[in-house]
Parts: sequence; structure tokens; C-alpha cells
Amino acid sequence: MTSTQVLYRNLSLKLKKTITCHGVGLLALLCGLLITSPPALATPDSLLTVRKTPDFEVNGKGTHTNWSRAEWFTLTQQRAAGPQLTTRAKVLYSATGMYFLMECEDRKLTATLTEDFADLYNEDVVEVFLWTDQSVPVYLEYELSPLDYELLIMVPNIEGKFYGWRPWHYEGAQKVRHATSVQGGEKKSGSAITGWTAEFFIPYSVMKPIVLAPPTPGTRWRGNLYRIDYDAGMSAWSWQKTRTNFHDYQRFGTFVFE
Repeated sequence: MTSTQVLYRNLSLKLKKTITCHGVGLLALLCGLLITSPPALATPDSLLTVRKTPDFEVNGKGTHTNWSRAEWFTLTQQRAAGPQLTTRAKVLYSATGMYFLMECEDRKLTATLTEDFADLYNEDVVEVFLWTDQSVPVYLEYELSPLDYELLIMVPNIEGKFYGWRPWHYEGAQKVRHATSVQGGEKKSGSAITGWTAEFFIPYSVMKPIVLAPPTPGTRWRGNLYRIDYDAGMSAWSWQKTRTNFHDYQRFGTFVFE
């Protein structure tokens, strides 16, 4: 059996399992994936070990003692349109979801949008992409603004054409828990600041059907972390460098769950 045949067999099994577990709402989407070309093999990448933690509450400051389990790593500034600023992050996982902490050095808070699911990427924002199953070109995208507004979508990326699907029944245990804080100034648009911090928890339950069970030691997921800033035009940072835009999922790094 060729690698392509194996891929399509796996997709067929996933389709049947998804319909059984989650109804026919995703039938059209997954059938579309089956009739397109399979995703190209991902390129070699960097690994990030993600340590496990008991669950805890986020406060937007990253002050919980559980964060001492994770080490900081720095995002690379891919595009500069202003001062050289630093961005660093930590990642943890628990039995129920993944935790992210991102610290952003800044000079001006450029954020005017005051609603969830707005086009937050047009202003200051941090972003996380999680590609949990490499057999299908579908991944989760999460964005958080310094004013603590969020955007969460599932993205089918078919040969570079990508569209976001909003979550259904986004409430209770399925909701992302998030908070932000600002340093050196006020938490309002146009304020002069020295930086801002984003802290959020993405539950596995909101990632169904691309995640049907929590990761276990040795599990590997592809992903990337990003930041955009608009102090003087658009500046962009990423954990793994992309070639075209943030949706270059073949260049994602790998999270290795410890």
C-alpha cells in the first residue's frame, strides 16, 4: 500500500469516527478534505518539550507557581517596522488542556477592538496555532489582544486556501480561559507602555474532533506561536519562521509532551 493510500484510508476512518461521535455537521468539511490532495510532508523543525502541570487559574500576569515548571523561550522577530522588541513564551499542559504565557515588550498599546471574534490580527495581538493531527490539513488558531478579547477558529487549509470556522456551543468547559495585563502604563488604546502579558488555557474539549483524547507522554503535536505589533507599521514575531504567512503549517514546530 502506498503512502497516499495509507493517508486516504486513515482519513476515511477518521471521517467515520467523527460522524459517529459528533454527528453529520462536519461531514461536508471532511468530505472536502478527502477529495483534495493530501497535505505535503512537513519540513524538519525544532522541538519544544512541554511539561505537565496540575490545573490552575490564569490571571494575566503569569504569577502562579506552576509556571516555574516551564522554561522561557524567545520568539524571533521576522518582520520589523519599528523598535527591536522582545517576545518570550512558556507552555504547559494538563489532563484537561494547554496553558500558554506570552510576555511582549512594547512601547504603545495599539488596540481599539472591543469584541470577541473581531479581526484582532489587524492590531496588537498574540497567536497560537495547534496542528494536532498531521494526516489532515486542519488546525486550531487562537488569538488574544492586550485588551483581553479573543478569536478562536478551526482552520481547514486546502492547498493554501484557508478559512476559519467558529466554535459551536462555545461555553462552559469548552471555553478558553484567558486574561491579560499591561506594564508601565494604562490598559487602554494608545497608552504608552513598557509591555503586556497574555495568559490563556485552551481546553482539549474545544479542539474536537482533531483532538479526541488528551496527549500522553511522548505525544507530538505540530504548532507555532506568533505576535503582531503595530507601533510603527506591522512587526511580527514567531517561534518557528514561516515563508509566506502565519498559516504556513508545514513550517510549524513540534510540541513534545513530557
